[in-house]
Amino acid sequence: MQFWKMHGLGNDFIIIDNRDGKIADAEAGDLARRLCERNLSVGADGLLMISNSSMADMKMRVFNSDGSEAEMCGNGVRCFAKYCYENHIIKKTEFVVDTLAGSKKVWLAVKNDDVEAVKVDMGVPEWERRRIPMLGESTCVDCDLRVAETNYKVTCLSMGNPHCVILVDNVDEFPIERIGPIIESHESFPNRTNVEFVQILGRDKLKVRVWERGCGETLACGTGACASAAAANRLGRVSTIVKVHLKGGQLLVELAEHVLMTGPAEKVFEGKLF
Repeated sequence: MQFWKMHGLGNDFIIIDNRDGKIADAEAGDLARRLCERNLSVGADGLLMISNSSMADMKMRVFNSDGSEAEMCGNGVRCFAKYCYENHIIKKTEFVVDTLAGSKKVWLAVKNDDVEAVKVDMGVPEWERRRIPMLGESTCVDCDLRVAETNYKVTCLSMGNPHCVILVDNVDEFPIERIGPIIESHESFPNRTNVEFVQILGRDKLKVRVWERGCGETLACGTGACASAAAANRLGRVSTIVKVHLKGGQLLVELAEHVLMTGPAEKVFEGKLF
């Protein structure tokens, strides 16, 4: 079984072409757990599988390192698009990817047949709690959330997957290793949640650390960057074009009718599984 190891700003993935269905649905979660183990296998934050789609040009399935399936992955979809183009699965610089969070259009910046960057239409943020999902009524914008005997002001939304955004004064000093997993599994989130810790650097700049559901802290999260920008904008703290600085690098997020995210995707190596 051939695979590529790829990353988007250090958020890394194993990508397998599964158009022939060689990996059964019942096997995918366990395979992700085994392959993503950094000490004993290839190692990655997640497994991406390419499948055929009747709704779009190709379908992307995302499995976290703990074996759970995610609805969407912003860094993953950029890697997915690069893989499909450079392996001649799709020979267009604009195409649509089917995900559990709906269809996502991508635009590829190509030079000498290499994909250097990918812009993704991430869709429209969902603010209603029931659409996140989150317990309670209406929306959760700058609301109190009780965590480890402390109240945190949180803004929650879905970018196809659930996010809980917290503004902090100094993101580097914030104890996300302690607070992140508590919020991820907080009773308010029936399907768990991703958690973003966000420092405002200016009207067009954010610094973000992300505790990803099913992975822990990662070097970057595309949906998390979009959720952070959307939440900060709704709170009146940033404008509509935002540079999001993550541990692994920078993403550009544009807040218009839809949220647009632009960033790189890199191939690390390719190999064969036995």
